[in-house]
Amino acid sequence: MTQVFLRAGAFCATLALCLTTQPATAHDDAPAAPGDDTPFTVTDLPPLRADGHAPIGVMGDHRHKTGEVMLSYRFMYMDMRGNRIGDNSVDPATIVTTVPNGGGGAPPTLRVVPTDMQMQMHMFGAMYAPSDRITLMAMLPYIDKKMDHITFQGAAGATELGRFRTRSEGIGDLKISSLIGLAEHGNHKLHLNLGLSLPTGSTSERGTILTPTGARPTVRLPYAMQIGSGTYDLLPGITYNGRSGNLSWGAQLAGVIRTGKNNGYRLGDEAKLTTWASYQPTPGLSLSGRIEAKTAGDISGRDPLISAPVQTADPNNYGGDTVMLWAGINLTGQEGALRGHRLAAEIGLPVYRDLNGPQMETDWIATLGWQYAF
Repeated sequence: MTQVFLRAGAFCATLALCLTTQPATAHDDAPAAPGDDTPFTVTDLPPLRADGHAPIGVMGDHRHKTGEVMLSYRFMYMDMRGNRIGDNSVDPATIVTTVPNGGGGAPPTLRVVPTDMQMQMHMFGAMYAPSDRITLMAMLPYIDKKMDHITFQGAAGATELGRFRTRSEGIGDLKISSLIGLAEHGNHKLHLNLGLSLPTGSTSERGTILTPTGARPTVRLPYAMQIGSGTYDLLPGITYNGRSGNLSWGAQLAGVIRTGKNNGYRLGDEAKLTTWASYQPTPGLSLSGRIEAKTAGDISGRDPLISAPVQTADPNNYGGDTVMLWAGINLTGQEGALRGHRLAAEIGLPVYRDLNGPQMETDWIATLGWQYAF
């Protein structure tokens, strides 16, 4: 499924480049200011459209005018509870009595099961437009992960021994991108997303665990608790935006293509298709709905220092297909010092999950963000 999305994205991008016969201009929320010979005051400034940007969870959705800069900050919180094999929920006792131990070590079945995970991410971003057609973007996250586990006694059975928590935090992978205008006809705009993820996030995080024998060693944490991918990742995509009256809409197809390996492994490729629609009752307020379908592959290879009878240490227990529904709000300041500042929020809930499991399932995700262009 990943390859289908990636090939479709490459085809759409190539087709758009071939069909483009005129230069594309930049995204703009309002008409240009009057010329030098026209009396002009702050009160003459037109309203800024709250739906001039996509919902806050969509990255690289719009371009800027020549010389314009935009700064942004996003806070994302993800809550995961329980486990799933395929599209079926499964309890810890079933996992430790039926699932083979693919994480390394001697027991024939898994003996440690994660039950809860919370991730917080602070994403700092900047955009700059050297021309109307091209906007450059950089994003750097700071990530904090916590995961709770149950350890079961011995080599078999479902007798609980105890519980423990692991935690990792730090700077994630730096992402740099170019947004290249392909076509613009009235209120319909199309641009190409070309990016690269740099391996600035840690892949050697360590933590203290509780083993089935009662020992508490400090080990390298499983893949899910690492901060970065450890590889240079290509970030291709294509984005469309449309608008009519108080309605706006858009779609984005984006991928992650891993290159090379890190400590003997490589995370799975990813592809994501999202579409959204917004309604703007007033210039400073818009309400949005969004649907997002994502597919990801499992991990290729293995880190020899990640070995434990827990599902997160098994490279096969990663990836799968998910569909989420999102609801959001965009607020845009119109006057004085608040003009041009945007505050947005979005919350997402899963409606379909088919995971390479056993694997923890996402219950909900929330994003709050601020943007300011000048």
